[in-house]
Amino acid sequence: MKRSEINAAVGAASAAFAEHHWVLPPNPRWDVTDFGLGDFTQSGLVLVNLAEQPEYCEKLMFVQKDQVTPHHCHKAKKEDIICRWGQLVIELRDDSDTVRLQVNNEWRDVPVNERLVLNAGERVTLTQNVRHAFWAGTDYAIVGEVSTANDDTCDNYFDRDDIGRFSEIEEDEPPLVKLVSD
Repeated sequence: MKRSEINAAVGAASAAFAEHHWVLPPNPRWDVTDFGLGDFTQSGLVLVNLAEQPEYCEKLMFVQKDQVTPHHCHKAKKEDIICRWGQLVIELRDDSDTVRLQVNNEWRDVPVNERLVLNAGERVTLTQNVRHAFWAGTDYAIVGEVSTANDDTCDNYFDRDDIGRFSEIEEDEPPLVKLVSD
């Protein structure tokens, strides 16, 4: 991924956060990835790590329309995904026909062949080993994540071997921000 793409993604996310009154903390920890697939517009994500503690983590994400975070699961992390603005589309994968999840604090059997759509204010709790992908159903979505301890280097299990959590960076211009992976 080119540094210029990362800088542009940070700029777009920052503008959206400001427009919707999401004030970032001082010295936020940015994370921008194309999952090593080389096409950020198709497979990518912008994250800001707001809290990274041994017991819990909080992130704010900027997800663009049809920009997919590929199917993956976590073996250790349990996470609440909260749509803060826009619409988030989640696709589940499982060996059974349904996955039992808490959606808006109510238990539901969610069919794996149907997309779960979260509108602003709605949330889903994803437990360990629930395979999921997501993207914005609107031009973009602002999404919160609150989770148990987070280990992005060792606890992301993608469905394909050619997908990685962090991107290699081609330095074609100076960075606007320091990334978690820098």
